[in-house]
Amino acid sequence: MERTRARATVFLMLFLGNLGNALEVPLDLPQPPTITHQSPKDFIIDPRENIVIHCDAKGKPHPSFSWTRNGTHFDIDQDPKATMRPHSGTLVVDISGEKVESYEGVYQCTARNEHGTAVSNNIVIRQSRSPLWSKERNEPIIVQEGVSLVLQCRPPAGLPPPIIFWMNINFQRLPQSSRVSQALNGDLYFSNVLKEDSRNDYICYARFPHTQTIQQKQPITVTVLNLDAINETVAALYNETDFLSDGSAEERRPTFLIPSGSSSSKMVLRGQVLELECIAEGLPTPEVSWSKVSGEFPAKRTSFLHFQKTLRIVDVSEADAGEYRCTARNRLASVHHTIRVTVKAAPYWISTPRNLVLAPRERGNLICRASGTPKPTITWAMNGIPIENSPKDPSRKVEGDTIIFEEVQTGSSAVYQCHASNEYGYLLSNAFVNVLSETPRVLTPANKVYQVIRNSRALLDCSSFGSPIPKITWFKDSRSSTLDGDPYVLHENGTLEIHVAQALNSGKYTCVARNSLGISENHVYLEVKEPTRILKQPEYKVVQRNRNVVFECKVKHDPSLIPTMTWVKDNGELPDDERFVVDSDSLTITDVSENDAGTYTCIMVTTLDQDSASAELTVVEQPDPPTDLELTDQKPRSVQLTWIPGDEHNSPIHMFVIQYADSLHHHGHWHNLTVVPGIKTTAHLKLSPYVHYTFRVLALNAVGLSNPSLPSRVYKTNPSAPDENPSGVEGFGTEHDNLVISWKPMSGHQANGPGLHYKVMWRQKDVDKEWTSVTVANVSKFMVSGTPTFTPYEVQVQAINDYGIGPEPAVVTGHSGEDLPMQAPDTVQVLVLNSSLAEVHWEPVPPKTVRGRLKGYKVYYWRERSLHKHNPHHVEQQVLTFSGNKSHGMLPGLQPYSLYLFNVRVFNGKGEGPASSNQQFETPEGVPGRPSFLRITNPNLDSLTLEWGPPYDRNGRLTGYTLKYQTVNISDVLGPVEELALPANETSVTLLNLKYSTRYKFYFNAKTGQGAGPVVTEEAATIMDEAMAARQVDIATQGWFIGLMCAIALLILVLLIICFIQRNKGGKYPVKEKEDAHTDPEFQPMKEDDCTFGEYSDTEDHKPLKGSRTPSNGTVHRDNSDDSLVDYGGDGGDGQFNEDGSFIGQYSGKSSARDTAGGHESSEAPSPVNTSAMNSFV
Repeated sequence: MERTRARATVFLMLFLGNLGNALEVPLDLPQPPTITHQSPKDFIIDPRENIVIHCDAKGKPHPSFSWTRNGTHFDIDQDPKATMRPHSGTLVVDISGEKVESYEGVYQCTARNEHGTAVSNNIVIRQSRSPLWSKERNEPIIVQEGVSLVLQCRPPAGLPPPIIFWMNINFQRLPQSSRVSQALNGDLYFSNVLKEDSRNDYICYARFPHTQTIQQKQPITVTVLNLDAINETVAALYNETDFLSDGSAEERRPTFLIPSGSSSSKMVLRGQVLELECIAEGLPTPEVSWSKVSGEFPAKRTSFLHFQKTLRIVDVSEADAGEYRCTARNRLASVHHTIRVTVKAAPYWISTPRNLVLAPRERGNLICRASGTPKPTITWAMNGIPIENSPKDPSRKVEGDTIIFEEVQTGSSAVYQCHASNEYGYLLSNAFVNVLSETPRVLTPANKVYQVIRNSRALLDCSSFGSPIPKITWFKDSRSSTLDGDPYVLHENGTLEIHVAQALNSGKYTCVARNSLGISENHVYLEVKEPTRILKQPEYKVVQRNRNVVFECKVKHDPSLIPTMTWVKDNGELPDDERFVVDSDSLTITDVSENDAGTYTCIMVTTLDQDSASAELTVVEQPDPPTDLELTDQKPRSVQLTWIPGDEHNSPIHMFVIQYADSLHHHGHWHNLTVVPGIKTTAHLKLSPYVHYTFRVLALNAVGLSNPSLPSRVYKTNPSAPDENPSGVEGFGTEHDNLVISWKPMSGHQANGPGLHYKVMWRQKDVDKEWTSVTVANVSKFMVSGTPTFTPYEVQVQAINDYGIGPEPAVVTGHSGEDLPMQAPDTVQVLVLNSSLAEVHWEPVPPKTVRGRLKGYKVYYWRERSLHKHNPHHVEQQVLTFSGNKSHGMLPGLQPYSLYLFNVRVFNGKGEGPASSNQQFETPEGVPGRPSFLRITNPNLDSLTLEWGPPYDRNGRLTGYTLKYQTVNISDVLGPVEELALPANETSVTLLNLKYSTRYKFYFNAKTGQGAGPVVTEEAATIMDEAMAARQVDIATQGWFIGLMCAIALLILVLLIICFIQRNKGGKYPVKEKEDAHTDPEFQPMKEDDCTFGEYSDTEDHKPLKGSRTPSNGTVHRDNSDDSLVDYGGDGGDGQFNEDGSFIGQYSGKSSARDTAGGHESSEAPSPVNTSAMNSFV
């Protein structure tokens, strides 16, 4: 029969709390009323709408409803404005034409049927109020600059309280900061006032949220004056308005405006919001900080508002009680205020009473537990009547917060009310006791399919009902055992939970509900799906306008789920534009515009889960050019330039570049003058005389420079004497008898006027007292001839124009020209430190012989020849340079066992002096280089020949060679190392007595008296014996073996036919008779009922076949060729042939010993095919 499955899905966010819901009684069974919906306890109504107080309940039979108002019966039939909705207790009052106040009060709903009475909470009905602001006239406030100020709001009391904010007459919020901020009561506090705070439209607005109305206070005018202005106007103002002043605008220590004093206290109820406020005045503006004296702030529930002036803690708990300290600090001092916070609590539930369904003569408990500060009082009622006034019931006993039922009887059903109250509030909960006898029934739909995502929680429902309450057990698939313990959790309501569902948890589940009256079962199905995951998320993009952008979003999902890929922009639909192209795993936007900027999100949704990822698109371009250039504050040598920035196009302006053009000297050429930060729109420009300026401004952001702004008007400066002299003045010689004085020419606007020329002055330092000078124009250097070699001179260059001379020029020291050094270094010596390093020493030359600026010394050295007769002759000159303060140096990288020559020279800026006489030294021996080659020749069964060449770099006299070698098996495991010393005059060696068909690794190096040189390695293998190789031919390819196998198969077929004939005849055949007569206990006869053959033992020698296969690596195990198949198979029980005839049984017995004896020769066994194998077939 085809199974119908009702589809359902279980998501990860399924709240575990639904596992503990109150017991649900099917509505077709008798039951007391249960309140299902009611209005909140504190119900604020809109006076423009009808009053609707909700009260709905269920029960069997369906309950009837009634109401009380202010503790007395509310007769709905007598009030034409009041009605109840059909089949409901919801009360509707038509207040059109009526005063809402007459219907304010405390309402309570009662739902009753023949099995009991349930009551609602006390519902307090109040109308919302948004009273008008009282008429008032706000006098202007005049205040001295720097003092504190408080602007009071004092809105009318409303229900609920209004939301306060300050705005100007244009409905723009007034800016607030650490200096100016709004208090919790709505007043506006100034820690100190500035002149910019003067305005005539400080307006406090009150928004009443329930009626959505806004009312405003009359504007307040504030005028801030400095002390001088007050002294001038105080007489005129004093008689007309209030005058407020707290003293001078001098700096002052912080003091708190609110709260007052050094300490205060505050009480807050558990679960509410705690707001503590500290506002301080002072100059400079104090900064406020908070700390908790007795602990830390709850990090996830704490926030700081209003520029740190307000501490806010949500969902307050008892742990938040304690002392809180606020500190106000400026550079003069700090002040503290301590607030003691106490936490009280209205009653809150620890556990609410739950409905009881009891069978006759059963027992049960109703438990009602609540907490609070102070501890709440618990009272009970039955069917809305205090329990002490209810009919006595011997099966019921009240003990504080618990009612105990024992031996309940049919007909004792009722609804019980638990009241928990203290001075801060109350709680009420209904719970019924229903006495029934009912067989189990499973309420969960049959064959329900649960689909969950792997690694999420799976909840399989088995909602049931019965009286007595049924016991639930679960089974999976074969029902071999109940599901209890990891990974399964069975909840009290029968739900089976799998904490982390995996694919193996998929399948059919059966839940069984059983009580003393019967049994019921239901089948459900669990399907575990793969999660949807975004493998490649879209990335943040910054794109220039008119270009293209691609967002990638690659997703993996369960193939059985139908996915839907959706792209949204800023949580809304994509624009209906053909430029937006959505592919299976990407979104492409072509020709991007500024309107395309925003957050793009790809959402992959299946029926079970979804995954999403977002990326932001920022569209940028170079800024628009600045506009409205204006020149102000014009002075002879400076001017102020202001401008209005252009649109920055989503890329902040980093800086503004200010350029100028000089129409007097370089008409049409623009030069950079200065840059200013991007946050400024004005620049104070320093100017030069005798320039006709035109300015323009460019804006720079991350994309690039804007186009230039339109030029400003021309601004001309008057000529004057030079303000500066040429820069870059130098004195140097180009020949040994001259002095060249050079400088950087001055530009036109540096000249400050017409007729620019230069006065060039020089004198020999410490010799001449008077300056020699010459005046030149339109040049940038002057040469003085006939000077002594490399002599210090003092030089000056001064600017002169038609309006005067420049400032006193700086004195620069230079030197006349250099000549080549005259003398070579003396006392040149060498110290050989090792075979590759020597140290050279020399005596510095006298300074007078250098005839210039000493740059250093150069050591020329070269390898004349090797000391070994076999090495070639080398002449490679090398140079090392050392600073002038050195008298020695190292010669690194020398060749060992060589003869070197060297000399030393001094050099200056002109060049090198004469070389010292050549010196020589010899380097000692070193270790040799690598052998020039290593070859392995003539491989045989047990020998190899090695040939080599001596090192190219012997670095001394060779004393011999070292040869090391070791075996390497097929697993690259190295064997023991053998070492052989060889004389220096040998170039080959033959190694004998090696293992055949074995790989060897060789290590070879040369030696001198200083030690061994680097190693060269090679690998080679000995060859295999041809006779033994011939024995490795695969017997499966031999004709005789194939024929033998066919004969054996034919024989088996004949024997099977004979067996079949003999069974049909009922007689015995000769083999059977021989078996019956056989007395050997190891001889196993053929079983008559299944025609199978017993195993026959063979005592003959097991000899291998002539064509048996050897292991594939070519090795042959010697002296073990007569091992039998039994040796490999362990009594023959596990041995078997695969399709190509090779043995695949596990080794045991003698094979282990043989493998050990074989060593590194082979890790494989020889072919097990032999005569005993043939015997096993017959």
